[in-house]
Formats: sequence, C-alpha cells, structure tokens
Amino acid sequence: MAKITIDGKEFECDAKSTVIEAATAQGIDIPHFCYHQKLSVAGNCRMCLVEVEKFPKLAIACATQVMDGMVVRTKSERVVKARNAVMEFLLINHPLDCPICDEAGECKLQDYSYKFSVGYSRFNENKTHKPKRVELGPHVMLDDERCIMCSRCVRFSEEIARQPALTFTQRGTHVTLTTFPGMQLDNPYAMNVIDLCPVGALTSREFRFKSRVWEMSNTESVCTSCARGCNIDVWVRNNEILRTTPRQNESVNSSWMCDNGRLNSWKHVNSDDRMQRPLLKRDGILHEADWNEAIAAAAIALKKFRKQEIAFIASPSLLNEDLYLLKKIANEIVGTTYIAIASNLEGQDDDLLIRADKSANAAGGKLIFDLTEEIDTVYRKIDEGIVKALYVLDEDIAADQRIAGLLGKLKLLIVQSHSLNSTTRIADIVLASSTLFEKNGTVTNFEGRVQRVRASVATVEQDRALDGLAMSRWDRFASHNDAWGKGNKRDARPSWHVLSSIGNAMGAKWKYSSSEEVFKELAEKNPAFKRMSYSAIGNHGMVTTAKALVGMSA
Repeated sequence: MAKITIDGKEFECDAKSTVIEAATAQGIDIPHFCYHQKLSVAGNCRMCLVEVEKFPKLAIACATQVMDGMVVRTKSERVVKARNAVMEFLLINHPLDCPICDEAGECKLQDYSYKFSVGYSRFNENKTHKPKRVELGPHVMLDDERCIMCSRCVRFSEEIARQPALTFTQRGTHVTLTTFPGMQLDNPYAMNVIDLCPVGALTSREFRFKSRVWEMSNTESVCTSCARGCNIDVWVRNNEILRTTPRQNESVNSSWMCDNGRLNSWKHVNSDDRMQRPLLKRDGILHEADWNEAIAAAAIALKKFRKQEIAFIASPSLLNEDLYLLKKIANEIVGTTYIAIASNLEGQDDDLLIRADKSANAAGGKLIFDLTEEIDTVYRKIDEGIVKALYVLDEDIAADQRIAGLLGKLKLLIVQSHSLNSTTRIADIVLASSTLFEKNGTVTNFEGRVQRVRASVATVEQDRALDGLAMSRWDRFASHNDAWGKGNKRDARPSWHVLSSIGNAMGAKWKYSSSEEVFKELAEKNPAFKRMSYSAIGNHGMVTTAKALVGMSA
C-alpha cells in the first residue's frame, strides 16, 4: 500500500495503481479521453494532466504510478490552463455537428467543453476536412472529422476482440482512422467500439439518427441472446426498443456485449408477428378472444384429459418464476410427470462472452426441474398416443417438420407465445405472452448467477395495473399519436400470470399478484435459491448455492 494525497485528501491505495485509478477509487474525477480501465494505457489525449509535487512538469494521471508520500493536485492553476489548452487543440478541427450527432447528450467532448474549455477559439484558419460516412464494417460508421485519435477503438480491436483491423494513417494534421487494406471491422464484438468512442466519430449504422439520448428511457436488464446473460441497458422511446448497450458487471460481461445480442435479442418485441391478444379455434379457424374466455377454455379443455395424457414443453428462456409455476401446475394441479424443457444449442462457445447455449435460462430450468423428462420422451409418448394434450410455453416446436407431423396426432394443443409462428398456427388455444423485455422476474445464467429482468416496454396489462380505473396512458397517448395506439397496444401477459390464472380456474387458490411474490415462494421452497430476494439480487445478480452449481457450466 502507498499513502498519497490528492487535492488535500490523504488516503491509502494499492502501490501498483496509477494516479487516475487511485483517484477514481476515492470518487475523485480526473477528466480523460483515451484512458479506459479495461484497455492498455495510450497516454495520447493529455486530458488527464495533473500536477505532482516535486515533478518538474505536469504528469498524465493514466500512466503515472503512485508513490508513497505523493501529493497530487487536479485543480491547480497550471492544470486548469493545461486542460484549456488541450480542449482548444482538440476543438480546432472538430466540426460543429452536435445538432445532428448521435453522441449528443452522452458525449465527453461536449461535457468537457462546458467544464474545462474557455468557450472560444483563437483558430481563424479553415478546418481540416476528413472522410465522412465511412463504412468501417457492416455495423459501424465512421465520421473521421469528429475523431480525436484517442485510439480506444484500435486498442479494443487488438486486445479484446483479437482482430487488429483498425489503425491511424497520415500522421499529423491529416491523421485518419481506417481499416487495414482489404479488411473490415467485422468481428462478433465490433460494435463495442461505438460505446468506447468518447465522441461521435463511431456510430451504429442501425441506430443512426433514430433518437436523441434524452428522448429515451433506459432500463437495467439482461441480454437474452445466450446463456451468458450480459448486463445491459434497454433504451426505449414511444414504447419501442431502439437500442441496447452493455452495462458493466465484472462478474458477468465486464463492459462488453456481442453484436448479435445488441442487435437481435429484442427485434421480436415490436415485430409484425407479435401476438396482440388470445386466440381460440372455432370451426377450424383461430379467432381473437378476451382473456377470461381464453383462460376458461384452456382450463375446461385440460380437465377433459387424465393426468398422464397431458404434457408440458417449456422454452429454456422463460423466467424462473414462469418455470416454477409451470412445475407447480403440472405436478399439483394436473398431476402429470411429462414436463420437458427444449434445448437451444447453436455453434460453440468463444473465449470472451458468447455461449453455444442460446437460451436465457436453461440453468434455471435445471435448478427448478430436478427430474424433467427428456423432450424426445414426450414426443415419443405423443407418437404412441399416450399423451393426447400438449401445453407449449414460448417454444416454436412445429418449426421442425417432423415434430409438426407428430402434433397432428394430439387432441388438444395449447400454446403460449409472444409471436405468431408454426406452432401457434396449428394450436387450438393460443395465449398471448409477454416477452422478457415486457415483464419483471429473474433468469439464471450458465454459471448459476440469478439476475433481474425488468420490464422496459409496457403492455396493456401493466398499464391497467398502474392506472387502475383512471384513463390509461395508452388511451391518453393514443388520442395524440395513432401509431402508439395501433402499433403497441398489446394485450399480452407474463407466462407466470397466465399459468396462475389457469391454475385457479382448475381449482387452485393461488393469490400471486406479482412476480416478486412467486419468486419469494420459489426461494422458500427451492434450496438453490435460498436467502434470495429481488432486493438481495440487486443490479449485479446473486450466485446460487455451490451444490446446485455442480456440472452446470460444463
């Protein structure tokens, strides 16, 4: 340990840390552009200059190691003048693009211009013009005039993504960021350079000009594209997801996320195939129905079959709360042992984040269902005529033509789904379910870390719960915006809510009013979730017991 003083505050820190690391740990902010805690030190922006007692010149905080007895000043007159000079230098050729720049509102150059710049420029010459709208790769666009040469993107590509595709050429006043000849910025993590860029030089080709950051709400949640469960922020405007960005969690995804999760994990939420409300088959054709009618129809239909004639197949991306009530309704209400969870393996694991298991909660299924039937066993029982009624939760099993042929042997097919698909088209009853972005609950990643999923977009049911008998936000907003009322007014419900309603219609007396109440009961009855609660899980998750983890991450 080393004892140092920064701006009159004396404290101890790791003797191997740098000044900026020691200051950050104490909540002392030193402005910087090129420094990033996950990348090597470049020391080329000079924004983090500080005054160190007995040093002849100002030192860069990102590359200066602390020493015992060191005295550092971050706000002295020399430091202030140096920062003013650095900002003036960086802004000499920077274009006045703020009114059209996607980074506006979360741009370090904007913030530092306000905090540390003198507010005017002495530069009267013409600005240097550089390439604009350069397609570095399939997802990343470069505006080179905005680039301040911090090299974060270069270092990320080399050190984290392991694809050294970016470099600087024409050093000097015309320095340009570009890819190596014949290469593109095209790796599974390429879009992380957009988050790393402290200015608006690197932007998303999918998100460009979609929205200002202050027009969107952001909700802390979890990516559902694979079993890693990367922590993310979900950005929403007018009840429509526009982008997702990584949220730092050192126990899960550090500061990164893959491009597939960033672009594709949420596209189904506002797709044209979304289920708007329940459907019932009459005369061979599916017709819209209200929830009371659909729940009653499902309960009455299930009661017509003996317990071992009914089977359940669930998606491995359902919430822990969904899976718990599925097990409860199958075991306690229906009395069947035929419960299976689908598998979603695709590709292979990489050495950073991506997992071959593309489901969000397969680990939760293993913890909740101790003795689950293999899905092939359920299909065999259908083929043999033993299983005559099947309840499918958010899994498009009929996409496989072989399985679609088997389903034709059933006398009853009930499907919960958030989207119209091959399975819903042949179902007798279809129940509109919420996506993971429309409900609250928990999922368990491949390492057994239980994490919170929070609703980032609303459904009709959530709005009714919030507004009670008063005029809903849907109706108020729809009166001014037809697109809101027509495009986003989905009467979908979380799977746990639907299962609870069906259970009660079949004679249960469950009184769950929220997913939190379901999870509380799960934590009380399942040792793997012992001592867990929504508050204990918090924003960074909570690991299940070691005994339950055996063999899980294999």
